Amino acid sequence: MKKVLVLGGGFAGVEAAIFLRKKGYAVTLISNRDFFYIYPTSIWIPTGEATMEDVSIPLKELSEVHGFELIIDEVRQIYSKERRVVCKSGEYRCEYLIIAIGSGKVKHEGSEHFLSICGKPEEALKIKDRIDDLVARGGGKIAMGFGGNPKDPSNVRGGPAFEVLFNVHNHLKKLGVRDRFELTFFAPMEKPGARMGPQALKMMDLYFKRLGIKKHFGKKIKRFEEGGILFEDESRLESDFTMFIPAGSGHPVFKNSDLPLNEAGLVKINDYCEVVHDYDESPEVYNVFAIGDSAAIDGPDWRAKQGHIAEVMARNVAFNIDAIAKGNDERKGYLEHLNILCVMDSGDGAAFVYRDDKGGRMIPMPIVGHWLKKGWGWYCKNSKLNKIPRIPGL
Repeated sequence: MKKVLVLGGGFAGVEAAIFLRKKGYAVTLISNRDFFYIYPTSIWIPTGEATMEDVSIPLKELSEVHGFELIIDEVRQIYSKERRVVCKSGEYRCEYLIIAIGSGKVKHEGSEHFLSICGKPEEALKIKDRIDDLVARGGGKIAMGFGGNPKDPSNVRGGPAFEVLFNVHNHLKKLGVRDRFELTFFAPMEKPGARMGPQALKMMDLYFKRLGIKKHFGKKIKRFEEGGILFEDESRLESDFTMFIPAGSGHPVFKNSDLPLNEAGLVKINDYCEVVHDYDESPEVYNVFAIGDSAAIDGPDWRAKQGHIAEVMARNVAFNIDAIAKGNDERKGYLEHLNILCVMDSGDGAAFVYRDDKGGRMIPMPIVGHWLKKGWGWYCKNSKLNKIPRIPGL
């Protein structure tokens, strides 16, 4: 039986392991933490509407349900041409290698002065503690935002920043203390959220005005400080608490490996998610694949990395590995599936956002949208554990 090694226990890695097991392959998944974390629903931890248990699935349970081997270890080096992986506690080889360990983060001076909802899972709990402290103190200034990476604009997480801010607004409103807080959304680009399309951009502006949220756009961040953010023009945004999502960059492990990388340090792949060496001269592949945030994806300027795209890539790789093993020339690519799709939650409702080559749209879903996203979180956990049937494509 052909052995497949999957690096990473996130959306991409878990999906790849599940679908390869469906096809009968021996799969070993290596993760540096022992649980699968549902980042899209972690937005409710800061307001106390969800717990860590609500947004996590033990990887041991997933491995037992789907029959893949689980190893908790830290990846140190990847030798792709040899399909050999060096970890903190051992070394592993395989016939097929799938890299899904996510990405690194763009470095910012003073990063110790902010927390991120897209960082380590425990940071979500710390965000909650900071907000609770400010409520107990009687009020304050809260700044939330996200950054960009000019070397790879697809690796940006703006949606969760909007969602956490809107949820905090409604949380403070429910507590009857919203008027004691100044909320500001900040970003270095002139039009944060522009990749969602012009209609969505206008609606976001309306949201800010209606909710009384200030904006600070178009100025590059110089550094984060205790009590605020300093920008390149020496202007300063005062903040008693800052939540910030840095843009993604190459994972630190990639620097110690023989992987072909783009300018941002992400792994170069073709449409079939194969890692391609000497891409521009004499392309070579070695039955090595990169998916999710680890990969440098091509496509239109508005392209963005999301969980559902990572899962499409994972399912395609499972199909492609099976085709290669059987000597079949048929392949599945990810480019035709690129879109932006999300239910942007606000705590008291949501907005359905969709973007493709034909344009973008944003449809408000008062009240029901919030519960629709809650339902998706329940579906995500239970379908992955095979407790309920999986809806094709979800």
